[in-house]
Amino acid sequence: MRSSFLSCLLLLAGTVFSQQTTWITNVTIVDTKDGKLQPSQTIIVKGEKIVQVTRYNPKIKVPDSVNVVNGTGKFIMPGMVDGHIHFFQSGGLYTRPDGLNLGKVYPYEKDQQWIRDNHNDLMRRYLACGITTVADVGGPMSNYDVRTKNSENCNSPGAWVTGPLISTYQPPNLDKKDPPIIKVNSEEEARELVRKQVPFKPDFIKIWYIVLPGQTAAATLPIVKAAIDETHKNGLKVCVHATEYETAKLAVEAGADILVHSIDDQLLDDAFLKLLKQKNVTYIPTAIVARKYREVFSQQHHITTHDLTYAHPFILNQLFDLKHLNEKEIGFDYQKYSKSMQLFDKFDTIIWQNIKRVTDAGINIVAGTDAGNIGTMHASSLLTELLEMRKSGMSNAQVLRSCTYNAAIGFGKETETGTIAPNKLANFLLLNKNPLDSVAYVTDFDVVVNRGKWIRKDTLLPVSPQLLVDQQFAAYNARDIDAFLIPYSDSVELYDYPGKLIGKGKEEMRKMYTGLFQQVPKLHAELVNRIVHGDVIVDHESVSGFGNKPVRAIAIYTISKGKIQKVEFIQ
Repeated sequence: MRSSFLSCLLLLAGTVFSQQTTWITNVTIVDTKDGKLQPSQTIIVKGEKIVQVTRYNPKIKVPDSVNVVNGTGKFIMPGMVDGHIHFFQSGGLYTRPDGLNLGKVYPYEKDQQWIRDNHNDLMRRYLACGITTVADVGGPMSNYDVRTKNSENCNSPGAWVTGPLISTYQPPNLDKKDPPIIKVNSEEEARELVRKQVPFKPDFIKIWYIVLPGQTAAATLPIVKAAIDETHKNGLKVCVHATEYETAKLAVEAGADILVHSIDDQLLDDAFLKLLKQKNVTYIPTAIVARKYREVFSQQHHITTHDLTYAHPFILNQLFDLKHLNEKEIGFDYQKYSKSMQLFDKFDTIIWQNIKRVTDAGINIVAGTDAGNIGTMHASSLLTELLEMRKSGMSNAQVLRSCTYNAAIGFGKETETGTIAPNKLANFLLLNKNPLDSVAYVTDFDVVVNRGKWIRKDTLLPVSPQLLVDQQFAAYNARDIDAFLIPYSDSVELYDYPGKLIGKGKEEMRKMYTGLFQQVPKLHAELVNRIVHGDVIVDHESVSGFGNKPVRAIAIYTISKGKIQKVEFIQ
């Protein structure tokens, strides 16, 4: 018998307790369904499943053949679900050329290849953020392969997926060989696209209900009805993108099961709320995604330390590119765009108020980010979404329920996940603090259990010289001193070439860069060129914000033991 929480963490560097039975004793369960704590519980896990939950009794002898985790002082809650993501989008500036086409700067094909090359990395980041399940609500047919790939890798969250969106509009510039969105022109085409996906066993079907200028919502309603009818005939739920009151109402009346966005053009009235309740519709607000587009396009970022720690730094760095691209390349002036930001305050207010109205009406509300869209980072964005829902007036308990139990109910997966109960998947977080006190505590854990596999959080985030340098580069542009220092060694040394020591240690570095970040509000670094030679990275950088012209410099980063140990500057 192996005992104590700490010793369990030290047994192996990565995944532990993958096959044997494990008892977690004297732990407090966070019942996210009822919003209550269940103290002094014992949870027994065997393989991928929870097999028993019972009151802790110290007199019960634990069999010698099992692993024992002492859960005293810990809180267990179900692994979280991000109820709206897209695998085919990176979150970067170049990932939606149908909205902002910068293909001459960075081809869309490179973005798509980056996603394929870095899929495993992104999935590890989801687990590091406490997300054990994601719902991809629309993408290419290759989504089904991604689901299989995730199911075979314990370092990836489970995936609920569908294939191409059945759409009333065809966006330009996306992948044509395996399109994520397909316009259908008739009721029969809509039915056929549903039938095409059925053999792949989709978890649901998605409709993109778009009304173009000069169109009416009623004009394409027969197509929407046909897709819903065919989906229901095949025993599947229907997700609908319908952000306007009129399209959402028509979709719900036609049988939509899940609205994957908040209605943002007007407040929901009692009649519509009653309709949602009667039809048992699930509502996924995606409260932050539209604002994240605006933040990137205006370069008025609100990137958190959590983002800078857990999101992929290569993609984060793209979000600042508009500052050094010229207006002809972009097609608009981001500085003029930023002046119109206050016009969107009403838009956000409607979303917040509708979240509160839906919650108060007892409608099933599920947390989802729409991660992968420009500015909405994979993995790290869920915390921002949860805090936004809290800001709308939802209680901590209601927010926690939205990303666990409600998600399972909404997607018809309640027999598999959503609560800590026998016969459910062993997907849970072993938290250090009670998340009912603060939603932010959902990220304060050392271990995530994914399909019965115990994984230390500190083994999930990939570490490489390029990732470390990219991470501090993004934090530099965000002027976030805490995130900026994370990749650096405590004994880091800074030099002016050749050999003049200008700073030593993190605390001295903190003083130097805190002043810089405060005094230069328009500080921006552009990576012009990079040479990678093992543990040494040479960056040619162009830094603006000091005057009329950028300052050109070379920074030589030396990495040792997973941290940046030395930086040499050449000007």
